[in-house]
Amino acid sequence: MKSKEFFPGVFSRHAEAYQERLEAIMARGEARGRMRVLELAAPRPGMRILDLACGPGTLSRLLAEKVAPGGHVIGVDLAPGMIELASAAGIANADFEVMDIETLMFGDVTFDGAVCGHGLQFVPNLGRALSEAQRVLKPGGGLAASVPVPTVQESAWILLYSVLDRWVPPRTEVVDQAPTREALANPVSLRQAALDAGFSSANVEVIEEEVQWESAEQLVSKFMSWWDCASRLEAVDSDKRKAMKQDAIGTLKLEHPGMISTIGRNHVLDARK
Repeated sequence: MKSKEFFPGVFSRHAEAYQERLEAIMARGEARGRMRVLELAAPRPGMRILDLACGPGTLSRLLAEKVAPGGHVIGVDLAPGMIELASAAGIANADFEVMDIETLMFGDVTFDGAVCGHGLQFVPNLGRALSEAQRVLKPGGGLAASVPVPTVQESAWILLYSVLDRWVPPRTEVVDQAPTREALANPVSLRQAALDAGFSSANVEVIEEEVQWESAEQLVSKFMSWWDCASRLEAVDSDKRKAMKQDAIGTLKLEHPGMISTIGRNHVLDARK
């Protein structure tokens, strides 16, 4: 299956759980990659900003507050369910549209800035997405984007995926993801991809973020609502889900009986036109 056949549906079906989890880590200051994107965007009153792969509008809302008065934020995402949530929030100075970030339906030099919080990893053609972002920016405008990158797998995640693999079939194979994921995983190749897309300068920061989980119960609950796990559980009945959840909690508690800390790594791109 291809990316655009798989991800929009998955994220639409699990949009509310995604929003809840993201809002929580943003409120606790744990989403350092996305927070750095907001800093680099430097929103000011009167600016017009494009939020690429905007999801439920979490970053859009924060940007919209900063560009008022006189500014505007447009959020685009390929998942209709995400756009429904973002639109329903009634964010002042913001509008939302279902749109492919590889084919932006905006004229050249339309925006003062663009952001993308953990969305570029889902596009099959990274170069095209970056070129489109560059095209719609005004001279001097910039794109700030954060992407999660693979790290050494921590004990908690190894344990949880081992339980998931015991209970449910393997994840759906998305056949066109490899080139994008490989480029994003390397700061040098990500920077070069931005330069190849027409940006005059580009820099990539490596930012780690620590997330605290109160208990195994909390981590397992959030893990089961994450798109990767949730998509594999969609065909599983409620009794089997409950049994798997109890298995996961018990397995995790053997090694992590109290609070659990996990570390994630992000590459944050700052590209200027």
